Amino acid sequence: MKKNEPTKRKNTQLDRIDRKILNILQQDANKSLEEISKELKMSKSAIHYRIKRMQEKGIIQKFMALVDPLKVGCDILAISMIRAKFGPGYQKKVGEKLSKIKGVWAVYFLLGDIDFVVLIRAKNREDLQRIINEFISTPEIERSSTHIILERIKEDPMVELTETD
Repeated sequence: MKKNEPTKRKNTQLDRIDRKILNILQQDANKSLEEISKELKMSKSAIHYRIKRMQEKGIIQKFMALVDPLKVGCDILAISMIRAKFGPGYQKKVGEKLSKIKGVWAVYFLLGDIDFVVLIRAKNREDLQRIINEFISTPEIERSSTHIILERIKEDPMVELTETD
């Protein structure tokens, strides 16, 4: 799946074992096939097959390190609410422009008064100002309202999966 490609919803059938594997990998993607197979009392080849199948279906998109932005110099976390000028295909056009701005790590298209919510990681105030200036200099953007996050209370990338979903 490409970075800016809309997620295709498919009613993907996951059984109890698939969900257990996904929960294990979300907790620790470095866990070996051997460790997973012991925990689930299954063969390594069966675990490997299931992981490979979930990758091919796009359920598992990739394995990556989860880095704390504050610990690597991105001292400012912010959220910007953006109102864009309505027009044919504007959500795709504006969304793509926003997603290409350095420091923007998530763009969400909404229904309602606000068109986009943009999540930002900036090194400092000057870097945040650069990002905001890019927003307001984009002709398709009517208005933006940016809020600095003072404290992260909860930030969890895990998808909750129960065995009965």
